Amino acid sequence: MLPTHLPDPELFLPGAGEPSLRWGLIGPGWIAGEFVGAAHAHTAQRFTAVASRSLDRASSFAATHGIAHSLDSYEALVAHPEVDVVYVATPQSQHLELGLLAIAAGKHVLIEKPLALTAAEAQQLADAARAAGVLAMEAMWSRYLPQTSVVRQLLDDGVLGDVAQVHADHGQAIPADPQHRLYRPELGGGALLDLGIYPVQFDSMVLGAPTAVTAVGGLAETGVDAFSTLVLSHGDDAQSTVTTTMLTNTPTRASISGSVARVEFESFFYTPSSFRLLANNPNDPAGGTSLEFTDTSGLRLFAALSWEATALARFVGEGRTESPLHTLDETVSILATIDSAKAQLEDAHGTRSTGVDSTHGVMVDA
Repeated sequence: MLPTHLPDPELFLPGAGEPSLRWGLIGPGWIAGEFVGAAHAHTAQRFTAVASRSLDRASSFAATHGIAHSLDSYEALVAHPEVDVVYVATPQSQHLELGLLAIAAGKHVLIEKPLALTAAEAQQLADAARAAGVLAMEAMWSRYLPQTSVVRQLLDDGVLGDVAQVHADHGQAIPADPQHRLYRPELGGGALLDLGIYPVQFDSMVLGAPTAVTAVGGLAETGVDAFSTLVLSHGDDAQSTVTTTMLTNTPTRASISGSVARVEFESFFYTPSSFRLLANNPNDPAGGTSLEFTDTSGLRLFAALSWEATALARFVGEGRTESPLHTLDETVSILATIDSAKAQLEDAHGTRSTGVDSTHGVMVDA
């Protein structure tokens, strides 16, 4: 039996008592531009400084986004007296180094997904942040969207019954250019870390860490993972299927199926979208057959990055050192799942080496 209506989303609305933090940006690229624009348009958060190894690039970005200080030194940015929190938006090969740099300077840090290249690296960041007493958070914006809040409430209230299956998919046609960051192993390229992390985190949010990971797929000519299917076991009663590819566009939908009801997301499930809650017995006269959620906030696509900016500020104001909706332990666990899948793909193709650790220290112009 379905409820008569869906719960209201618990929103990270600005102006609800969270501090207006001063943000510094490392890595003024495309996603940084989207995040800064969303934060300035829809939150009380303000970027005060931007750093790139190219001062011209930093200055151009600062002029576009109304940022006061442009710097050509990451060290200068994390030490800047007008910066409370650092947003790291460089390629993932630099996330560990730059995250630790910000933490060592006593600054809170938001690091683009993936938090790091491996679970071991993510654990280093988590340990450092906890020791320093600062907040560290992966920029997994999906966790802070209105639709995710509603689904969490449905799961917590047992509306779906016992969850038996999760399916999530994410594929994008990335041009097969060996210079593209996703095809470059030294930059932490591959589909799983960049695209597959969305369905893997979706499964983790619903069912937690898997008890077993089975992965099949293929590699690009450069050696990075190009496509894969992951079967994630969750004990004896639940199993999930995660698919990802950078060879083609896919439906990018997700579903959660329980003993009583299921949730079906429209494309793209990890962005602001709609979903339906459907009863397993459509002939149940007392419960109705389906309910639909549509995001009415007006924040479409990347404007919705603003939710996580306000969420971080709220968590800082509450004295937290991590997100309660996407904890550091869970972030490490998600990367451990990806580590396992990548290792299986590399083993199957005879390419496994001492591996991702060799990408430490690779720097690009950011």
